[in-house]
Amino acid sequence: MASARDCPCCSGLPYTQCCAPYHRGEREAPDAVTLMRSRFAAYARKESAYVLRTLHPDHEDRKRPEAEVLREIRDATSTLKFMRLDVLDHDGPDAGGFWHVLFHARVFEKGQDRSFVELSEFAHDGVGIRYRSGEQVAAAKVAEPKGLTIGAFRETFSTR
Repeated sequence: MASARDCPCCSGLPYTQCCAPYHRGEREAPDAVTLMRSRFAAYARKESAYVLRTLHPDHEDRKRPEAEVLREIRDATSTLKFMRLDVLDHDGPDAGGFWHVLFHARVFEKGQDRSFVELSEFAHDGVGIRYRSGEQVAAAKVAEPKGLTIGAFRETFSTR
């Protein structure tokens, strides 16, 4: 059973030795999987500034006022409980310089299951790897998330 000191990214490490240094800006995530895990932990811990800081300049929210985006992140996470993260598949960088991470996030809101599977895209912005975009599907629509691959997700759910 996880303790209150365990990192919300489900690495099994204490938060102070896992995602905290990224959240505090002491270092950059070394790869897309680590960045994705640290973003999940940031949502779980209501670290909205980190969520914003790790958006790629091409992300649509970067074109909006920072205060507005931060408020939306805080509002969106205020009633959510981020229970578990499972990384299902990852690749990259591809020829375009993009990394992809497929994950299953178990999230609940006032007892309602809001879990989802997402295929996220990441790119380097000159400072570090950043979140560019993602395609989400309600976890209830995925028969067995554990065996899902990036290719199978694209074939079945992708709109791009």
